[in-house]
Amino acid sequence: MDTTKVKLTEVQKEKLGAMKGMKDRASLESQKKMMQKNMREIGGRYPDVYENLSNESVDIELDSSYFGIWDILVFMFIGMAFFKTGILTGEAPAKAYWWLFIIGMGAGLVISYFRMRPIYEYNFNYYNSTKNAVLEYYQVSRLLRSLGVFGLIMLLYKSGWFKWLFALTRPVGQMAFTNYLTQSLICALFFYGIGFGYFGKLQRYEVYLVAVAIWIVQIIWSHIWLRYFRFGPLEWCWRSLTYWKKQPFKK
Repeated sequence: MDTTKVKLTEVQKEKLGAMKGMKDRASLESQKKMMQKNMREIGGRYPDVYENLSNESVDIELDSSYFGIWDILVFMFIGMAFFKTGILTGEAPAKAYWWLFIIGMGAGLVISYFRMRPIYEYNFNYYNSTKNAVLEYYQVSRLLRSLGVFGLIMLLYKSGWFKWLFALTRPVGQMAFTNYLTQSLICALFFYGIGFGYFGKLQRYEVYLVAVAIWIVQIIWSHIWLRYFRFGPLEWCWRSLTYWKKQPFKK
């Protein structure tokens, strides 16, 4: 539309302003400024950290409450169907899990390539990559890859060769709520300014080392805890609240 010849309506002016705003925010200079602001706030005092994370949280939770609920429901329905047909509980033949793994990971990675290509081509400028993308492949690619990973895990489980791995990680899963939240606490102390302040200071491979260290700690404490208690501390609280009755705690 040639705006020198056509007078824009108020709605069109608003949309044009939104598009220009997105373009400006996607520039390298704007992203650097945002990165520096995040570094300053996350590495600062508690009020700075709180304000930064609160603003991020509002954006994410408002968005997820509308868009994310449909995504979550779809995956829940798939899980329910897999449970009802015995796929989730390992009752399906190994061939079914091979198909899930091969098709899911194969097609998922190919589609992921086509999704990521414009992002790399436009140097992570989300305005240009969005403008020039033919389709948004993300949901399809992650669905397929999720099914592929699930197929692989079930193949490992059914093979019987990895009983040691499942035995090692089972207590962690039994304390999933506790471990989920303690990961947040550990990482807050490690990365934020209220603790050691490593936010933005590690290379990507070093972040993986942090993740592995947390896994090791959580595997060890989950095994020790469940020797003496029936549930993790937060699982026990949640269970007691669910039944509105204090549940047995010690073994």
